[in-house]
Amino acid sequence: MTTTFPEADVHPLRGGPVLRWGVIGPGVIAGDFTSTLHANSDQRVVAVGSRSPERAAAFAARHEIAGVHGSYGALVADPAVDVVYVASPHPQHLEHALLAIAAGKHVLVEKPMTTSEADTRTLATAARDAGVFAMEAMWTRYLPGTTVVARLLADGALGDVRLATVDVGWPHEPDPADRMFDPAAGGGALLDAGVYGHWFARFATGAPVTSRTTGALSGRGVDLQSVTVSTADGGAQAVVTTSMTAWTPGLAVVAGSRATVRWTDHFVFPASFALHHGADAERWDDPSGLRGRQGLVWQAAALARYVHEGRTESPLHSLDDSVGVAAALDAARAALGPTPAVPQRVTSTP
Repeated sequence: MTTTFPEADVHPLRGGPVLRWGVIGPGVIAGDFTSTLHANSDQRVVAVGSRSPERAAAFAARHEIAGVHGSYGALVADPAVDVVYVASPHPQHLEHALLAIAAGKHVLVEKPMTTSEADTRTLATAARDAGVFAMEAMWTRYLPGTTVVARLLADGALGDVRLATVDVGWPHEPDPADRMFDPAAGGGALLDAGVYGHWFARFATGAPVTSRTTGALSGRGVDLQSVTVSTADGGAQAVVTTSMTAWTPGLAVVAGSRATVRWTDHFVFPASFALHHGADAERWDDPSGLRGRQGLVWQAAALARYVHEGRTESPLHSLDDSVGVAAALDAARAALGPTPAVPQRVTSTP
C-alpha cells in the first residue's frame, strides 16, 4: 500500500505577519526561543524583563535586544511589545500571564500553562474577558510532522484509533537545590516532561474519560516517575510514561484499525515517523532542517498568523485543550497520593 502524505500545515517562518516579542523570565528556554526566532524567522524579541536588571541586561546583550526592563510591570507596559512570552518557572506563569493580559498584551505561556486546572481556567477566563490572544507553548503541536499526523488522523488514514503510547523521560541527579525536587517550585516529572505525554494522549485519542496512575514519589512528595493509562470516549486507550530518573527515547505510537504511526525520532522535537500497514512501512522525513529546540520557532509563526487573523486562541491547541491537559496532570499527581515521610512506591486508582 502506498500513501501520499499530506503537506505539512505550518505557517511560513518568513514573509508572514511579524510581532514584536517581550520575554519574561530570561532563562535557558527563553534563550533557545529567542535564538531560533532570530535565526529562523522574521519574528523579533524587542524587550526582556526580569526582577534582576543585571540578568535582563545580560540576556539582552547575548541576543541583541534593545529593550531592557528591571521589572515585569515595565516589560508588559512597554509600547514596543505586542506579545509577551512567559518563560518564568511554572508556579509564576499565572501571575505573569495575568500581568501581561491586564496590560492588553497577547501571551504565549510556557507549558504547563499553570500548575493546576483551576489556575489554567483562571488564565483562560482572563484572556477571553480581555479579548487578547493567549496560547500555551505546546510547541510540539506546531511542528511539521505533527501537523502531518494530525491530517492523517483527521482523514481516517489510520482507521479507528485503538491505542497510543508515549514516553518522556530525562534524568536529573537528586539535588535539594534543584527546583525539580522542590514541590513548592513546581518540581516533579509530570509538570516538566509529563505535560508533553499527557498532551499527546489527548491529541491521539481524545480527552480521557477515565484514568489510572501508578508511580514513585520522592521523600518530599515530588513525582519521580509515573505511568498513566487512560481511556477516551469511544474506547481508545493511551499509556503515558514519564520519568526524571531515567532517559527514554520518546518514540510515540498511534495504533489504528487500518494503520499505525510510529515516531522514529523523539516526538517532542522536529521528528520523522513511519506509517505502518501491517509488515509494510512508509517513512515521512522532516524536511525543515531544524533540530531540537530550533523547532520552538513554529509556534511563534503560528501565533503571529493567528493574531493577524483576529483570533484569540489557537485552533490547534485551544485554551480548553490547555485546561484539559492541566486536569489530566492534576489527576495523575493526585493519584500518587500525599507527600510520604520516606521515598516509596504508590499505586492508586483515582
